[in-house]
Amino acid sequence: MPGVGMAAGDRAAAREARVHSRRVVVAAITFDLSGDGPEPDNRSMTDTPAAPAADETARRDEALSNACNDEYMHRPEVGPVEGAAPLGYPSAAQAERWWPNPGEDPVASFGGVSVSYSGVLAVADVSFPVPRGSIVALIGPSGSGKSTLLRCLNRMNDLVPGCRVEGDVRYRGMDLYAPGVNPVAVRTRIGLVFQKPNPFPRSIFDNVAYGPRTVGYHGDIHDIVERALHRAALWDEVKDRLSKSALALSGGQQQRLVIARALAIDPDILLMDEPASALDPISTSRIEDLMRELVPDVTIVIVTHNLAQARRVGDFTAFLTSEAERDGALVGRLVEFGTTEKIFTDPADKRTEAYVSGRFG
Repeated sequence: MPGVGMAAGDRAAAREARVHSRRVVVAAITFDLSGDGPEPDNRSMTDTPAAPAADETARRDEALSNACNDEYMHRPEVGPVEGAAPLGYPSAAQAERWWPNPGEDPVASFGGVSVSYSGVLAVADVSFPVPRGSIVALIGPSGSGKSTLLRCLNRMNDLVPGCRVEGDVRYRGMDLYAPGVNPVAVRTRIGLVFQKPNPFPRSIFDNVAYGPRTVGYHGDIHDIVERALHRAALWDEVKDRLSKSALALSGGQQQRLVIARALAIDPDILLMDEPASALDPISTSRIEDLMRELVPDVTIVIVTHNLAQARRVGDFTAFLTSEAERDGALVGRLVEFGTTEKIFTDPADKRTEAYVSGRFG
C-alpha cells in the first residue's frame, strides 16, 4: 500500500497536509451530516413493495442511476457538513477479526449488516472494515449482495422501494442511518460511480461544476473543474470542448467524466460498482490507473466480477457468496476479508480458494 515505507510522523504530516489542501479547494466546507431536525430511524425507509421485473438487478441499478441524476439536477444546496467522532462503536468490535491495522481506525465499517427487499433477506450479518486510504475490492458470484452492500455506504438504498437496512454502518464513527442524518449530505462525502455511465444532459463543464455548486461553493469554479478533470485523467482530451455536450463523449470518457464529477467535491470515499465492465481494455486500464493514483487521498470500494482486476488494484478484498437458507432462498454472506494477496494466495476458507481458482462462481 502507498506510504508503507514512511515514518509514522511523516504519514501524519502528509495526511494533515492533504486534509488542509482538500479544505482549501472546497472553500473550507465543514462536515455536518445532520438535517434540520430529528427524523425517524432511517433503516426502514419505505414499505412499498418493489415491482417485479425480468432482471431485477438491472432494473434496480437503472432506477437508482436515474434517481441519482434526478437528485443532483433538482436538489437545493445541502449546506455545510461537519465531522464525526472517533470510531469507538460496536461495528469496530464486530469487524475486529478482519481488521488488519490495530491502533488505527477504519474510515468506514459494516457491523452485523443485513439488507432485505420487501421483506426478503438479500444480505445477512456482514461485518468488515474499510481501511483508510486503500482500495477494497468486493468479489463474489452474482446475487451475493456486493452492490447492495456498496449502496449501504452512501444511503442509495434509501431510494429502493421496500429496502430495509439493519445493523451498523459507520463512516468516521458516525452511524449513517441514525435519526437526523441527511442522506444527501452523506453523498457529498461518499460518492458512487455506476456500472453504466450516467452523465447529465449538460455540457462537460457543467457536469463537473454541478457538485461544488450544490454544496455551496461560490469561488472560482473553473479551478475546481480543471483539477477534477486532471485527477480523472480526462483534461487533455476535453480541455478544448468543455462547452460541448457530455453525451457526445465515448463510453470510456463518459465514465471518467462521471468520476471527475464525483471528485469535484473531494469525497472521502469513492464507491465504484463494476465501473469498467462495459468498457474496452484500453479504457479499463485507464480507469484502473486512475484508481491507483487517487489513493491514499481517496478511499475506494469497488465491486468487480473480474478477479484479475481485483488482484491488480485491490489492497484488500472481501469475498461474499450466496448460501441457501432453510426455505431455499439464497442470501449473501461474507466468507472472508483480508489483504488481496492473502485472499488470492493463501485464503483461510475453502470456499474462497474454490472461487478465486475458478472452480465455481
